[in-house]
Amino acid sequence: MRAPIALSVLIVLMGAGGAARAAERFEGNTVAGRYAGTNRPFSEHHHPDGRATGHNRGVPNTDACWTTTADSVCYYYGPRETRRTYCFTVERSDRLYILRRQPGGEINAMGTVAAGDTEGASAGAPAWNCDGLISAAPPSARLARR
Repeated sequence: MRAPIALSVLIVLMGAGGAARAAERFEGNTVAGRYAGTNRPFSEHHHPDGRATGHNRGVPNTDACWTTTADSVCYYYGPRETRRTYCFTVERSDRLYILRRQPGGEINAMGTVAAGDTEGASAGAPAWNCDGLISAAPPSARLARR
């Protein structure tokens, strides 16, 4: 990406009601982009039932789920015993979404939101259920702090 992002034009989606706005934009749509630092790709279709089909760094999702808290969008992977949880605040600059790690605020990734399942991630994806329990992660997992 060649155009610099001016922080002054960023619209913060998280905060009071921000998670709801992010959920509205993500639900039923595909969030795709690249991770900061590694420039590796990701693309996830956000199902209304909490599943996130697609891939991270080229590795297909087989148990990825997403949810929102009061101030973050969170993703969790794996069974409760070994669950990995990652939460992010979301900022928007025109079409670009910036995901910042919580806690800490470092930029984790940047991407765009496209309507529907643009890459066909749902086709042939294995079935799984999302329990919505990000607090069921092991104590060592990173969770959003309040």
